[in-house]
Parts: sequence; structure tokens; C-alpha cells
Amino acid sequence: MSNSRRDFLKKASLGTASLAIGMSAKSYANIIGANDRVRVGIVGFSNRAKDALIPAFQANAKNMNFEIIGVSDIWSRRREEGVAHLSQKTGNKINGYRNNEELYDKNEVDAVIISTADFQHALHLVEAAKAKKDAYVEKPFAETMEDARIAKKEAAKAGIIVQIGSQRRSGKNYHAAYDYIKSGKFGDIVMVEMTWNVNQPGRWRLPELVASIKESDTDWKRFLMNRPFEAWDPRKYCEYRLFWPYSSGIPGQWMSHQIDTVHWFTGLGHPRSVAANGGIYMWKDGRKNFDTMTAVFDYGTGDKGFQVVYSSRFSNSAGGTKEIYYSNGGELNLDTNKVTPNGGLRENNAKPMGMKSNLLEEYNLSNAEVQVVTAANTGADDMTTLHMLNWMECVRSRKTPNAPVEVGYNHSIANIMTTAALRTGQFVTFDEKTQEVMAGSKVFKY
Repeated sequence: MSNSRRDFLKKASLGTASLAIGMSAKSYANIIGANDRVRVGIVGFSNRAKDALIPAFQANAKNMNFEIIGVSDIWSRRREEGVAHLSQKTGNKINGYRNNEELYDKNEVDAVIISTADFQHALHLVEAAKAKKDAYVEKPFAETMEDARIAKKEAAKAGIIVQIGSQRRSGKNYHAAYDYIKSGKFGDIVMVEMTWNVNQPGRWRLPELVASIKESDTDWKRFLMNRPFEAWDPRKYCEYRLFWPYSSGIPGQWMSHQIDTVHWFTGLGHPRSVAANGGIYMWKDGRKNFDTMTAVFDYGTGDKGFQVVYSSRFSNSAGGTKEIYYSNGGELNLDTNKVTPNGGLRENNAKPMGMKSNLLEEYNLSNAEVQVVTAANTGADDMTTLHMLNWMECVRSRKTPNAPVEVGYNHSIANIMTTAALRTGQFVTFDEKTQEVMAGSKVFKY
């Protein structure tokens, strides 16, 4: 990306650019964007990057004039695999970078896709922001408030386009649900139930990689970043999702997706309080993160509010993934994508209290005429593909994407509050003034 274009877009975003005669800032920026190819680097050649993010990117790359030109990974095996895989998928010469300093020092990319270990996402965004690179950042955004605050601050300071990997925000059914709730037809939310249940002994375990990796093949100190130093542990490197403080496990991996819809649909930034417990009941393999947990959230302002119950387990898949919103008139079910009067107030219960029945009309979210904020639908109902496309469009237009950095910051508050409740057994709240998670009367730290 040329310096002249970058300078123009920076000024245009501030509303101070000089305009070509008869053209708006929007149209001029779009023309410049259409003429320049955006060069993208992959930060972390993870399974998520390989299986989802890169295919989503490639589905849109030609039309958007984007290309992947390199991959940064501190593990030589992953870096080499990334170069080989991307060379085959793109047909381009792919550069391998030993670390992010090398990636940014060479200044060969305009934007990055960050898909590294959970605790590294926010810290790697800080690096991208300081290098003035737009970023698509996988969730969870951050596992500590310290990391969340600095990443949010640096992204805003740099003026970069950040898309958090909360792809539900680009899903047609979720847009339909948002529109329905905002219309007032649903009524006040009184309760939300969410689950994410699997029966997968191998979930987040990578025995082949653990057995094959050597400390000399990677950079353990770089991996640890700002976490307390400890001796080399291949399990914590490869299976980090099982070990705190490298990951919160269930809250960061799964709950962050679902709790974000609560924030989106209601406009609330975070819970007022969280209580939670859980344990390692089934998979006693040395992991530190729970295989089963339940959290209860209180959301609201003033005397209005509602409860969210989130539960997840690794040992039985019954119930699967569920997101159900309840009002006094019925439910909005994001598994079936239907609004129904199920559980609504019926006449036989309402009449004795001098009230009228309150029953929602049935409505199919899948049939809603929803305009998702993208230039084209290149992936049918593939939320990740649409989400990646939305980021690409916003890199060009400098508009705010569907899941900006504040989205990640807010889901991190909910995640960290849950982690604090699970690990301390305390009733957890959030201090608005200090932006700290409070477990009882103490600030929660890992």
C-alpha cells in the first residue's frame, strides 16, 4: 500500500482531507482502494487459520484485490507448513517470518490476520497497532484486563481497522434476531439460556505435536510474552487451551461467542455480576482448565435487568449448542432460528390477575429480509466468510466493521469475570472507574 494512499486514508478518516472536484471522501477512498492490492500477513499458522480464516480470506481475495504474502510463526514446523500450504493455495511466493518483529521490520504487509494462542491475541494486536497495520483478530480478545486495556488503547491510537473474530455479528440469522429484538416486538428480555456441550476426549489435545516439538524448534520466551516465566513445557505450548493463564478454556473459546450476542442485542457492555463454579470431573489428564462449568450472570441498568445462565461440558454432548432468549411473551431460539410463543403468558394465568395474555406471533428468522453489511454474499450462510469480507471492505472504506475492538474488549470483561468466579469462588463484579474485575473486594489477577 503506497504511503500516499495511507496518508490520504488517515486524513480522510479524520475528516480533514482535501477532496477531488465533485467527489466525496468516500468515493475517492474507494477508487484509490480499488487500484491498490492489500498485502496481508498471517500471524500464527494455527489450525483455525488453516481450516477457517485462510479459506474465508481466499473466497474474497480476488474480488477485493487482497493477497496473502507471508506467514509469521515462531515454531519452525508451523512456519514451514504455513509457507507450503499458502504457496499451494494462493499460487504466490510466500515469505516465512521467524517472528513478528521480522514481519513488521520488513514492512512488506498492510494488514494481518492474528490467530495465535488465546492469551497472545491482544498483545499481538498491540504489535500490529504500533506498526500501523489493520488486523483481523481471533477471539478471545484478551484473558486479562491489563492486556485488554492496552490493546484497546493502542488500536484506537493507531486508527487501524480491527475486526474481532466474533463472526456471529456477520450472520444473517443473528442480524435478523437483532432487528427483531430492537423492533420492540419481542418485549423485554427476562432470561437467556446458553449451552455448549461436547463429548470429545481429544478436544484441545494434540499428542502428536506435543511428542514432536522441541524447545530448540521455537522461541519459548517469545511464546510466554508477559506471562510469568516457567520452564519449557510442550503441553502448554501446543495444548495451551487446557492451561491457565495461557487460556481460560471454555469461557474464552466458546462462551465469548455466545455472550457477545447478549451485548449486541441489548447494547449492554458487560454483566453487573457473575457467580460460577465447575471442575475437572472427567478428563483428569493434568489440565488446569475445567471440563465442566456453569456461570450465572446478572445484566441490566437501574431496576431493569435479566439473567443469563451459561453451561458447558466436555463429557456428554446432549443439548449441544443452544442460545435461547426469553421474554414474557415467548422465546427467540437461535438453534431453530424461530420466534415462538413457547412459555408466553396465557389467558388462564393472566385473567385472574386482571391481565391479558401475552403471546408472540410465530416468526422465522431465516425468512427475514436481512441486509448484512457486505458488498457481496460469497459464502451463502458461512458467517466466517462474510465476517472476513466485512473486514476487507472496511480496510478499504475505513468504516467501522461489524465487530470492532470494543466488541472484543466487552466480551473479555464477561470472560474474565467468569474466570475470576471459577478460580476464586467469589461473587464477581466490575469496577467501572478502574476497569478492573473484582473478586469480592480484591482485583482479580492471574
